[in-house]
Amino acid sequence: MRKKIVAGNWKMNNDLAQTQTLISDLKKSLPATDAEVKIAPTYTNLYPAYEALKDSAIEVVAQNMHQEENGAYTGEISASMLKSVGIKTVILGHSERRAYFGEDDALLAKKVDTAIKHEMDIIFCFGEELEDRKSDNHFKLVESQLKNALFHLEAAAWKRIVLAYEPVWAIGTGETASPEQAQEMHEFIRKTLADKYSQDLADSISILYGGSVKPANAEEIFSKPDVDGGLIGGAALKAEDFIGIVKAI
Repeated sequence: MRKKIVAGNWKMNNDLAQTQTLISDLKKSLPATDAEVKIAPTYTNLYPAYEALKDSAIEVVAQNMHQEENGAYTGEISASMLKSVGIKTVILGHSERRAYFGEDDALLAKKVDTAIKHEMDIIFCFGEELEDRKSDNHFKLVESQLKNALFHLEAAAWKRIVLAYEPVWAIGTGETASPEQAQEMHEFIRKTLADKYSQDLADSISILYGGSVKPANAEEIFSKPDVDGGLIGGAALKAEDFIGIVKAI
């Protein structure tokens, strides 16, 4: 049985006081659920968030990490640093990291290897821009992102991977891929995994949808057979909305 997951990516939002308030609200309202619930605060608030949630069902994860073990990389954070403050899962390949910080498939493959070396779990993000979809290149692009960054891995390493499909044109725009579009791509992703590895491995991998999920559309999106949850952006910053999405799954 694949894991159901709702993960909230807070991006560059919430200072310490706001982080503490949102966590308190989430703890009060989190319903009983079989789904895994995760939040990704900013670097400066990872440890306070971990301390506040270590006895709860909510896991604290990191938004990014550097591919090297240590060194002269001003402003960067390593896998061992994350683990030292209780973090065992990291988001890699988010579309904003790709667009604003020039992260390409080759770099992301190195980050993936470093995370796995440190026995960290990974939420790996990928997806197409609007022009890719308009030119009917979206399947080819998604396939290349998966192959270039992940297909060097042995099958055993995939136990640490959760995939998060992000149609970039539906992030922060208010646009959302239809549930049918989401299912079509998730089904394609699972087939791509099966062709490379095996159907059993493909069927074991959770694939999240990451494009403007809200309480109003979450249930319909999550009802699709190959959609195993969501990587939530803006709606994760409001406790009521995030809890609504957790209830929807």
